[in-house]
Amino acid sequence: MTSPDEAWSVSRLARAIKRTVEEGAEPVWVRGELVGVKRYPSGHWYFGLRDESAKVDCTLWKFSAARLPAPLEEGQEVFAFGTPNVWEERTALRFNVTRVVSAAGVGAAAQAIERAKQALLADGLLDPARKRPLPPFPLRIAVITSIAGAAVHDIITVAKRRWPGIELLVINSTVQGEGAPAELVAALGRVARLDAIDCCIIGRGGGAREDLAAFNTEAVCRAIAACPVPVISAVGHEVDVTLADLVADVRAATPSQAAEFALPDRREVEARVAALRDALGSRTLAQVAGMQSRLVRTRDRLGNALLEQVRTAERRLLRVEARLPLALERHARAPRERLARVQGRLAPAMRRRVAETHADLGRLAAQLDALSPLAVLGRGYAMARGEEGRLLRRRADFVPGTPFTLTLADGSITARTEAS
Repeated sequence: MTSPDEAWSVSRLARAIKRTVEEGAEPVWVRGELVGVKRYPSGHWYFGLRDESAKVDCTLWKFSAARLPAPLEEGQEVFAFGTPNVWEERTALRFNVTRVVSAAGVGAAAQAIERAKQALLADGLLDPARKRPLPPFPLRIAVITSIAGAAVHDIITVAKRRWPGIELLVINSTVQGEGAPAELVAALGRVARLDAIDCCIIGRGGGAREDLAAFNTEAVCRAIAACPVPVISAVGHEVDVTLADLVADVRAATPSQAAEFALPDRREVEARVAALRDALGSRTLAQVAGMQSRLVRTRDRLGNALLEQVRTAERRLLRVEARLPLALERHARAPRERLARVQGRLAPAMRRRVAETHADLGRLAAQLDALSPLAVLGRGYAMARGEEGRLLRRRADFVPGTPFTLTLADGSITARTEAS
């Protein structure tokens, strides 16, 4: 429980009531007696709907009132289809009516059809936006009808004429009587289990209104809506419209027309292919001619561009050739000057080096001469060597009778040791 400090405003309460009523409300059929019927110049109708113990205010807007078969009358008993809502300014419950049917003119069968239609409408199964397009070139079509009727023969005849290569899978089903709805639902379920079905035709030939009752049942209509492939409904004659026609993806006036809707005309396709072939040939020739023209222009531009590049390269080469001697002269001048300076320093350096080498050579020669045995021999000494060139230094080295060489300052003589 809330406190007075948390009290709602009247507007908030009205909005809460409106939201509670309208969010949970679904369209319903209501039966009652019309009271206080008023039609305003705007085209809207306002009235009450009552029974023995209750009354509700109703509104029928102009766009819905335009579908009324006859004006509403005070005291008339009707079936009204609509949705509850709340008039927020007065917090008043109202019933927005979209369809009114006189109870006196509605039989049990018609009421059942209307209830089924409203149920389908409430679930969006009559919405044109959910309808699927037919495949342009089907290969396999399921046909649900009675094989004893004329409809299947009409469909086969038209199919062979329009598209001879089509494969028709005929599923036999009763199309009128008490067991027809269940058989039609079972046949549609079989289509859902088959492979490679492109679309489905369901229907029958003409008949009395009661003969078409199976195609006005909610079960058959929901089975059509649940079919995984597009469905063409062809029930009765052109003037007959069933709930199955409204739920199906395409309605055909007759079974023959259903086959025409499902299949392309071979002759029309051949004519279109020939026209497309001619158009493609003409367009291809035009494109080839255009590409050849572009190729010639490209070749000319390419040749001119290459010629201009060659000329530009020649001009650059000539400029480089003109600048090359000067550049080489500038690059060679510095090395040449360095070489001259090196040559100028090289001769004095070489002379100094030769003089230093001569001086070193003289000193070394003097030292060598001072150390040479020849210098000692020049002072009157002699040097004895054996036959093998071995130096004989002691008396024991002179074996009697053996020759030896005696080296003097001015040459060598051969000698032999005698016994002493």
